[in-house]
Amino acid sequence: MSLALRMTTAAVALAIAGGAGYWLARVQHGATPATPASAPGAVAAAAAEGAGGGSGGGERQILYYRNPMGLPDTSPVPKKDSMGMDYLPVYADDRPDDSGAVAVSPARVQTLGVRTAAVERRAVDATVRASGRVEIDERRQVVVAPRFEGWIERLQVNAVGDVVKKGQPLFTAYSPELQSAGEELRIAERLARDSAAHDPLASESARRLAEATRARLRNLQVAGQSGARQVFHAPASGVVLEKMAVEGGRFMAGEALFRIADLSRVWIIADLYEQDLARVQVGQGAQVVLDAWPGRSFAARVGYLYPTLDTATRSTRVRLELDNAEGLLRPGMFVQVALAVGDVTPKTVVPGSAIIDDGERRVVLRALGEGRFKPQAVKLGERGREWVEVLEGVEEGERVVVSANFLIDSESQLKAALANLVAPAADAEPHAHAARLRYDTTGTLEAIDLGTRSLTLSHAPIPELKWPRMTMDFQLADPALVEGVAPGSAVRFSFEVGEPGEYVVTRIEAAQAQPDTGGEVDAAGRAAPGDGSGQGAGAHGGH
Repeated sequence: MSLALRMTTAAVALAIAGGAGYWLARVQHGATPATPASAPGAVAAAAAEGAGGGSGGGERQILYYRNPMGLPDTSPVPKKDSMGMDYLPVYADDRPDDSGAVAVSPARVQTLGVRTAAVERRAVDATVRASGRVEIDERRQVVVAPRFEGWIERLQVNAVGDVVKKGQPLFTAYSPELQSAGEELRIAERLARDSAAHDPLASESARRLAEATRARLRNLQVAGQSGARQVFHAPASGVVLEKMAVEGGRFMAGEALFRIADLSRVWIIADLYEQDLARVQVGQGAQVVLDAWPGRSFAARVGYLYPTLDTATRSTRVRLELDNAEGLLRPGMFVQVALAVGDVTPKTVVPGSAIIDDGERRVVLRALGEGRFKPQAVKLGERGREWVEVLEGVEEGERVVVSANFLIDSESQLKAALANLVAPAADAEPHAHAARLRYDTTGTLEAIDLGTRSLTLSHAPIPELKWPRMTMDFQLADPALVEGVAPGSAVRFSFEVGEPGEYVVTRIEAAQAQPDTGGEVDAAGRAAPGDGSGQGAGAHGGH
């Protein structure tokens, strides 16, 4: 081999080694490598690596390493956290696909307080709960109302709340009408008896008159008492709930003087929501608890489901019946009712807080890992106090979001993804942001927030985006990009347009302040996805 050939071979080897070293350093610092012009062999190597077909067996490009606990902390090189856990690599191809998944940055996940739970197999505690009140059994109350006019001469029961027994005297009344009827009955009976021997016709007429008088007294409910003064007795055992009778007072025919109720058995009238009607049947058991008797429960049974629905509350009344021999349940008390429904067969369930119900469909957010979430329509079955049965949509072991799911919906514009679940277009276009566009411009760095990986920049007009000169926030692909750049500095920077509202700075460097021409800035708005030039460095470097 000639000396010239050996020198040429050595030079090429040095160039390749230098280019490879430069490329490796750029990868470790989270930026897309800019290929040196002096290393043509490195150009091919970098192109092959970017296409996933490098000599290293298609190794994926690592952008940076993130905190394993989701904290807003990244590193350009591998490291461990304070608990000894390895930081997780974030690859350049870690992008949500066009299947409806959305991505939320680790910092935003931490800020929102996102929590997830596993889909499980367990029995649904399908207890139907309702609020109610104790009421009187309508079949166990009576009213004392004389059928004649009179005056009350003496009260034997003279206070509301008195307990009476059936047949107990309530009051004594005087009535001229009863006195007249009693005299008529005595005369008719004497005439029938005295004329029976010598005038059978008159005796028969008197007997019929006496019988008619006795029938009238029975209708007046004073049969057997033909005098002017009558004693009224309690028609049933119970408690006096109302007393209008006053000793010495006059009463008219049909006027209610006492209302007596038997409280040894009472009703519970509860309000049952419309969605629970199908799970409640007559004869079903229930447990009743009251604030007045903490720690105790009373067994009841469903006696009747009322046929009407309250349109304002979307609930219907259900009547439960229970014994009250101890007299602990008093009409008017508020109670909580628990009706046990369903079975103990394990079912596929998710926590109730995981369900997003917009009135038209029910959706859960599946946690795909790496800050990615995908909306999944589900078909629900039984609902319990904490768990909801899922008939279709998710499987046991998958994880779903149970906290901040509505905030994720807002942050990631999930509504568009949900719309695709209902009516996906048959000829849907490829994802609009599969190939990101990059724009180069100048401006002033106003503020840096490494905690949220964001920048505030005042930039020049960008005609391609129809943006005027303005100040706005950008996301930062890598915190290392702003090393050595202080707030207030004039800068040149490049940014990519990702999802709607997502603008990611992939390159930024200090520059000399430019004169304000008020017009377009050279190279501002130049779309150059993957142009491969020095200005295009980072065009494919996601964050």
